[in-house]
Amino acid sequence: MDKAKSLPFVFTAFFVTVIFLAGSPQTVFAAGAISEGFAIGEALPEWIGWAVVVGLGAVFAVIISVEVKIEEKYLGVNQTSEMFNTAGRTIKTGLTAAAIVSAWTWAATLLQSSTVAYQYGISGPFWYAAGASIQVLLFGILAIELKRKAPNAHTFLEIIRARFGEGSHKVFLVFALMTNMIVTAMLLLGGSAVVNGLTGMDISLAAFLIPIGVMIYTLVGGLKATFVADYMHTIIIFAVILTFVAAVYINTDITGGVEGMYNKLVEAAKLTPVEGNAAGAFLTMASVGGLMFGIINIVGNFGTVFVDQAYWQRAIAAKPSSTVKGFLLGGACWFAIPFTLATTMGLTAVALDVDLTPAQVQLGLVVPAAATALMGEVGAIMVLTMLFMAVTSAGSAELIAVSSLITYDIYRTYKNPNASGKQLVKVSRMTIVGFGLGMGGLAVILLHMGLSLGFVYLAMGIIIGAAVIPIALTILWRRTNRVAATSGAVIGLMVAVTTWVSVAASLPDFGGEISLASLGHNYSMLFGNIAGILTGGIITIIGSLATKTTFDWNDLKRKITLVELSEAESAQVTEDEETLKKAFKFSLKGGGIMTLILIVAWPIPLIVSGHVFDTLSYSLWVGISIVWVSVASFFIICLPIIEARKGIAQVFGGKKAVTETSGGYKK
Repeated sequence: MDKAKSLPFVFTAFFVTVIFLAGSPQTVFAAGAISEGFAIGEALPEWIGWAVVVGLGAVFAVIISVEVKIEEKYLGVNQTSEMFNTAGRTIKTGLTAAAIVSAWTWAATLLQSSTVAYQYGISGPFWYAAGASIQVLLFGILAIELKRKAPNAHTFLEIIRARFGEGSHKVFLVFALMTNMIVTAMLLLGGSAVVNGLTGMDISLAAFLIPIGVMIYTLVGGLKATFVADYMHTIIIFAVILTFVAAVYINTDITGGVEGMYNKLVEAAKLTPVEGNAAGAFLTMASVGGLMFGIINIVGNFGTVFVDQAYWQRAIAAKPSSTVKGFLLGGACWFAIPFTLATTMGLTAVALDVDLTPAQVQLGLVVPAAATALMGEVGAIMVLTMLFMAVTSAGSAELIAVSSLITYDIYRTYKNPNASGKQLVKVSRMTIVGFGLGMGGLAVILLHMGLSLGFVYLAMGIIIGAAVIPIALTILWRRTNRVAATSGAVIGLMVAVTTWVSVAASLPDFGGEISLASLGHNYSMLFGNIAGILTGGIITIIGSLATKTTFDWNDLKRKITLVELSEAESAQVTEDEETLKKAFKFSLKGGGIMTLILIVAWPIPLIVSGHVFDTLSYSLWVGISIVWVSVASFFIICLPIIEARKGIAQVFGGKKAVTETSGGYKK
């Protein structure tokens, strides 16, 4: 049977397995019994934590390393510096989309989304999903412009240096590395908290051990290895989410299905009305707290996409013809993960009266507690596995991103401009080891400072948001001025922090005290986030308009050079200008329309009307989430296989590649 034609059968088997797992007898705590309190470390024995963190990490390290060696043997992939850091710039749509979904699925995606569902009701999952998917959709515009204007780039900072010189390059390098540190900190804060919360494994030890397996396969295969790992991890994440969906809405023993969930959520609102929500209901989009979170989420996540080398690296690695489609498909599919998981499990925690302390909620323990109440040890193990997949896949993206920044923007730029490919690969691997070990240390420091996943997530836009518009305009607008862009980022950061602290000091609830509690308040976070991104943008735009600066885009092609890829070989992965212009127009329309739908057309009427869902509205909402995650699963699982069918056939056919090396591939 043809492999492409067999895919529907593979996907059907996938769904049957999911439903079987969800429908099997549930070894559960009695419904609501966990309402007496979620005890840290008692859901699972500690050895399971070790098995997942160390054992599963080792298994994936071996599998991905073997896959890399198979590619070298049968498909002719050669680990040059270009291949190690850019994956040969030949990644197709399906794998690009899967890699984006995986890189954007942080610990916060799985944990913080359900936290806000627990706090604000259905508006929380929606604003988490919509507020963090539009950045990926809009980033497609920058991605295709990078392909048009700087096809030889390895990092976005190379573009800044080519336009603005070394001073600006160093400033934005600091922002880029801060972004990687913040994202990495959130990954490990969330991951170690859940491992500790479910198994009792020492939280600091978990933070150190989680990155080890990632380091191994990233060292072996570079960026391409992270793409393959991303794909495998994403399949597992979707499988777990679909299992939870089936357990809540199909196997109705505990929840009562859609109708039972609706009745329980209505009763929960009567007992503990949600402050700021229409009628105090969990089932309404008219939520002051949810909307405030949505604004903070939108602003903050622009920083962690536009300033994170991990997403630029995916744009660089993608084939030009696949770039926009990959980002649009990835953004649309990613939406399903927090939207469906949090709508299902965050609200299940409310419906089953899961009792969590505020500290436990901020640590991200809503999903683990709900899964344990719903499916006992099986549910807890599934959450642990899903979270480990998210942390390690996103962690690998951060590892290779930092590796590229150190290799190309520090070592090659300031220490050894004439470095050979072998030297660059060596530096990349040394950086992966150094940052991989340092990741755990950073998380431990933040844990001892008392910072939680929720706090860091909300504060990230304050720290890096000011750089968003200056960076975007560097690749989009020829009139962007060096001084305006650089000062916009720096002054924007200072204004953001000043606003954040000032608002925290003015809150009457805290008596003027500046503390983690007052700094973590929604108002402090909201105004700090908005101040940063707006100040950075306004200074950059006004300062640029006030000057006569113009820039020749062809300078980027001349100043940014390849290392182990000839111009002829580069031409093989470069599209003509007309095709790229069409892709740019498509990215504007596709990203723009989807953004307007997600943050205006869909939510605003529901907010303005103050509509509180009845049974039919809630059933429709749940139906949308299930259909969305099912369709997303199909595309993410099947499309990469379809696109790679020739290579898969070559491997199974046992036909080896000949050994003449050429720029990352053997001929």
